[in-house]
This record gives sequence, structure tokens and C-alpha cells, in this order.
Amino acid sequence: MAKRIFNKKLAHKCEYCRYGKPSELSGEILCIKRGVTEKRDSCRKYRYDVFKRVPERTQIASDYKPEDFKL
Repeated sequence: MAKRIFNKKLAHKCEYCRYGKPSELSGEILCIKRGVTEKRDSCRKYRYDVFKRVPERTQIASDYKPEDFKL
């Protein structure tokens, strides 16, 4: 069984769709299929584009001391 790389439970959003392109003037998405939409909208033509989603960065604990990195 192959390991899944992408989260199948990720919410469908026009922001991540292959057919959507962000507008430079407003926070809306310009869609080839539906026209102007909100970022959180989606439709039946939704196709996930891997390169449009920027994953959230994990926070690193800031309580490290210089002694923690010495051998």
C-alpha cells in the first residue's frame, strides 16, 4: 500500500484550484470556469494544484540554550 503524500481531507478552496488565479487588486480569485470568486469558494470543477498551497510553518521552541548544542 502506497503512502499518501497529500491530505485527502483538505478543504476545497478556489485558492488551491488549478483553474483559479489570484487577483492583484483584491483578495478574490479569477477562475476560468466560474469567473470572479472568493478564496474559500469551490465548485464541481475543482482540481487541486499542489504548488498553490503554502504549508504552515511549525513553531520551534525558543527555550534552547547554547549548552544544548555542544557535544
